[in-house]
Amino acid sequence: MRKFIKKFLGFTSDESFMHVIENVEVIVSKVLSLFMVIVIFVAIADLAIFIVKEVFTVPYGKISTTLFKVFGLFLNILIALEILENITAYLKKHVFQVELVIVTSLIAVARKIIILDLEKVGGIDIIGLGTAVLALSISYLIIRSSNSRDRH
Repeated sequence: MRKFIKKFLGFTSDESFMHVIENVEVIVSKVLSLFMVIVIFVAIADLAIFIVKEVFTVPYGKISTTLFKVFGLFLNILIALEILENITAYLKKHVFQVELVIVTSLIAVARKIIILDLEKVGGIDIIGLGTAVLALSISYLIIRSSNSRDRH
């Protein structure tokens, strides 16, 4: 019983506890990476099916609306790849790379703008997206310049 209590008290020390937490973070990150790979392959299959069904069967002159959907699906895959890169970068360095997160956000907002149906959205939505792009761009410039100063 004393050995168990001694082992338990050793486990509750800050160093041991943080080691366990770090191991849990690594396991969760690896599981998320595997799930993201599955999502990417499913998204690629969905894109391939969509292209075969829609692009090749669209009547002449109606391709532009279908192309916006295709571009949206492509950007979904790129966003998923960026998220996977965020996860793997965390696994390598155990630090979230803010620059990658901002780039992923920029791609997501760009996707929203590309697939935006201007007939269904109001001016406030467009202003909001423009503000998001501006804020993310400024954030990216700040982080990028900060990172380049740190490297020199």
